[in-house]
Amino acid sequence: MSETLIEIKNLTKNFSVNKKILHAVDDVSLSIEKGCIFGIVGESGCGKTTLGQCIMRLLDVTKGDIVFNGKNMTHLNQRQMKEYRQYMQMVFQNPYSSFNPKMTIGQALREVCTVYKISKGDADEKIKKLLQYVGLNDDVLPRHVSELSGGQLQRLAIARALIPDPHFIMADEPTSSLDVSIQAQILNLIMDLREKLGLTMMFISHELTVVEHICDVVAVMYLGRIVEMAPTEKLFSEVLHPYSKALISAKPKDDPSQNIERIILEGDVPDAMDLPNGCRFSPRCPNYQKGVCDGKEPQLHEVSPGHFVSCHLIN
Repeated sequence: MSETLIEIKNLTKNFSVNKKILHAVDDVSLSIEKGCIFGIVGESGCGKTTLGQCIMRLLDVTKGDIVFNGKNMTHLNQRQMKEYRQYMQMVFQNPYSSFNPKMTIGQALREVCTVYKISKGDADEKIKKLLQYVGLNDDVLPRHVSELSGGQLQRLAIARALIPDPHFIMADEPTSSLDVSIQAQILNLIMDLREKLGLTMMFISHELTVVEHICDVVAVMYLGRIVEMAPTEKLFSEVLHPYSKALISAKPKDDPSQNIERIILEGDVPDAMDLPNGCRFSPRCPNYQKGVCDGKEPQLHEVSPGHFVSCHLIN
């Protein structure tokens, strides 16, 4: 049986905005097995990045638990969290803003080695090895951010995340700001990392083609909640939730001859500070049933082995 590395239990993150409560992440539960690439997809504003930042403890949670390798980290302070930082690393969406523009790349990478108490000799050897691993030469070390391309910087961001030998990497839209050809290189690198190093990852994206290609399990988020979750192949071949169906129908065709009808959702996404009664997707749902969908919030339930859906109309 696979071992669970991360378990999220009823995680909630609210923000106070003008004396109102914004429900960014609402009662999310999931588990990530060791060696798995777990995908999170959904429209902009659905809570994907906030969920990722809560898991990494970059944001304090309002309610719920974050368990990493059997240890509950939810209420650890920053000093206590430092022990776990080396095991949990993050690759951010914008590679240009994730490096200090005043530092050379060499200084930025050596700073990480200093934080994790890696000796200078070991640090230089490790940095050289990691640069080779991500397909770069050490001639990038004396250069600054402004002298490098987005693809080079994202490779360096991955190399930097690997310095402390992490068990888990949170990748937040790591390819969305890159050209398509560079995206493919970064994705191949990510898959190689999983295969050679046995890394566990959470991959946050709105690009369904990418998620289908590299993830083992996918969760679909809508307005702060998971509405569907399943192994990748099952989700894309047996999609059940009407919101997931609309998302997947917008995915580019694998073959031009495919006859896939695009599902256009009507209406706007409800305000996260003024959620509708019952199912929060009901104002846009083509299957809406009065008295059922607006009665109470549907709970995520298992409809087949490993396939979870949050919908009153799906048993």
